[in-house]
This record gives sequence, structure tokens and C-alpha cells, in this order.
Amino acid sequence: MVTRVGMLGMSDGNGHPFSFSAIINGYSDNGMRHSGWPGIYDYVRRRHGSEFGVGDLRVTHAWTQDAEQTAALCRATSIPHAVSSPTDMLGVVEAVIIARDDHASHRPLAMPFLEAGIPVFIDKPLTLDLDELRWFTPYLESGLLMSCSGMRYAKELDAWRAGQIDHGEMRLVRGTIVNDWERYGVHLLDAILPLMPSRPISVSALPAAHDSLIVVMGDGVPVHIDALGQVPAMFRVELMSSHHISCFDITDNFSMFRRTLWAFWRQIVDGHPAIPAVETVDVIRTLIAGKLALQNRKEVSLGGFDNLL
Repeated sequence: MVTRVGMLGMSDGNGHPFSFSAIINGYSDNGMRHSGWPGIYDYVRRRHGSEFGVGDLRVTHAWTQDAEQTAALCRATSIPHAVSSPTDMLGVVEAVIIARDDHASHRPLAMPFLEAGIPVFIDKPLTLDLDELRWFTPYLESGLLMSCSGMRYAKELDAWRAGQIDHGEMRLVRGTIVNDWERYGVHLLDAILPLMPSRPISVSALPAAHDSLIVVMGDGVPVHIDALGQVPAMFRVELMSSHHISCFDITDNFSMFRRTLWAFWRQIVDGHPAIPAVETVDVIRTLIAGKLALQNRKEVSLGGFDNLL
């Protein structure tokens, strides 16, 4: 038995269609070498063959906005069918992965599949629009939709996630990342918020040349996130507490993507959300609040969003 998966879309600078498809299907060495994604080729060829494959998933159909890019994706990851339109996959595939990180494309691409009852994974960030979030929420709650950053599953955070470090009383959490808040803040929110004992209540922008924000949690603990812009790759989480100071540099993209895809497969099989809907909603509401805080230079309360969901 094979669960046929459609891979949809491509964004500038984002090779997730190649990463995700390779993790599920395996890859052609020659095809991946000439795919135009040397970083992805480098990390997949360092993995053991046993690390490829996700349950009974198989990417069987692909579409991107460019036919040549679709053909390269199919060659690199052994996808048998390139289609000319996303809706050509309706009635053919049993699940869809929307591997674009330009959030404005997400609802139009996802709508035909969600309305047809086909499970969908949407790359981060799900949306930056509260009305769209309200539209997506029932699908998150029903287990038909999953969306997150792979950093939610980063193996570097396993010791914190498992409670193996006695941190004591938490004083400050810091996250540092490349690029900007709107596209990359979601990485750190997905990494940090699920591990906090309370939910976010407000976001404020700090004076800086880059995007710098403070997320205040319900128990008063501040989460300080800096998106540094164009700097060398950096994905760091620091936890300062009464008993222990921890610093986690997140570098293993392959493992986090593989774990994410396994979680999506389990959601398809079980029919239940792999991530509680409230956690996804909290991440996206915090991302939107941060955007408003940067625009207006005022504290934005998440309580003001409650009547919109």
C-alpha cells in the first residue's frame, strides 16, 4: 500500500520541494548533483540509506510554477509524474505537501485539496493574515491540515524537550536567526513556544537595526528573538534559568525535516492533529503580532486577537 503524495510549488531560495521529496523517495545522485541545490545535495549524500523513506508515503506527482524546475525536481527525486496544474492532482493523490514559504500562495493552493478532504502539509509560515488563520483553523483542528517549521522537531532540542536538563526557574529565553521576522521568526517560535510552560500574551519591538522583538509569556518569562538579516547562517536558542544555562545551535536540517514528515504521515494515518491546533494558532498569532509591533513600535496584545478565531 502506497500513499500517493503531490508536491506543490517552489519559492525563491527555498529548496524544500527537493529536500522533502528526497527524504520521502530517496534521490538520484546525478539528478540531485545537477539540481541547482548544492547544499541539499551535500547533506542528503551524507545520510545512510536507512534514513530515507517515510512510512508508506511516496511522492508521485509534482508541480512548480516553472516546467523546467518541475522536471529537475522529478529527475532528482524519482517523481514519476509532472503535472501542468495543481488541480490535476485532485482525485489522484491521497495527500499534498505545499512546499512554498510565500504565505500569500498558501490558501489558494490548499483550498481545493482541503475542501476535497485531502490531507495537506503547508510549509511555514502558514499565513500572516488573521482572516486566513480563522479560515485554516477548523482544518488544523480536524487533523486535515498540518503546518510548522521543521525546527519544532529539531534534534538539538531533544534534551530540553525530554526534560533531561534541570533548568530550575526560567528567567530568559533567547533566539537568534538569519533574515527577517516575517519569513524566519516562525522558525524560532515553533522551536521555543511548544517547550514553554505558558502561552504567549504580548509582543513588543525593540530598537535595533534588525528585527528584534520580545514575546512575553503568560508566566512573565520573556522570549527575546533577533532576526539579524543577511548574516552567516545562524539558528540558535539560548535558555537562561536559575540552575542551568543552555545554548543550542540548530544545524541538522535533514533530521528536522524527516521528523516533520513522519509527524505528517502519522497525522494522515491516525486522522488526528500531530500538533495541537492551539499551538499552531499561537505561533501564527505571535508572528502576526510581531509584524504589527515592528510596524507600529507598540506592544501588541494577543488578547486582542481572541475574537477573530
